[in-house]
Amino acid sequence: MKRSTANYSGISSAAVRKATSKTWAQWLVLLDQAGAKKLPHQDIARLLHRKHRVSDWWCQMVTVGYEQARGRRVKHQKVDGFEVSVSKTMVAPVDRAYAAWKEAGQREQWLPRTPLTIRKATPHKSIRILWPDATRLSVNFWPKGPLKCSVVPQHGQLPTPEAAEAMKAYWADKLEALRAFLEK
Repeated sequence: MKRSTANYSGISSAAVRKATSKTWAQWLVLLDQAGAKKLPHQDIARLLHRKHRVSDWWCQMVTVGYEQARGRRVKHQKVDGFEVSVSKTMVAPVDRAYAAWKEAGQREQWLPRTPLTIRKATPHKSIRILWPDATRLSVNFWPKGPLKCSVVPQHGQLPTPEAAEAMKAYWADKLEALRAFLEK
């Protein structure tokens, strides 16, 4: 699979240059010369931080981009499987959106027949869920003013790229059902 060097890890070459003073093409050459093709993810990130003084967040982004460019990682791939997220802004206060996830009776209205285990909930901010297939779901709630919010489910530990794409479509559909439920 051939990719353009203009964008890796969802980040353009212009953006990576602005943050790190190097383009993707420059990072690819530099990391190849440093032997990064044979290094594990952590060692590449450590090299970027120690030798090139790249900040922690950008170390991760450049490392993931490098791994994608060299065929070591594919879209949505993480260390423990694949992860996707979807976002939807809704005309509803954040407390209503949170309750629609947290309270089983409300959740049944837009996410029917879906047993799940809530592991941790921080009111009006986030819910951590064990999905029925033992994958992990994290839902974050972002206020966008008093009467609007953004809901962002992030589903991880998915086994394949195909499962990740399927869950991305699933969550886009379910967020639309949640929006309809909240805005009625």
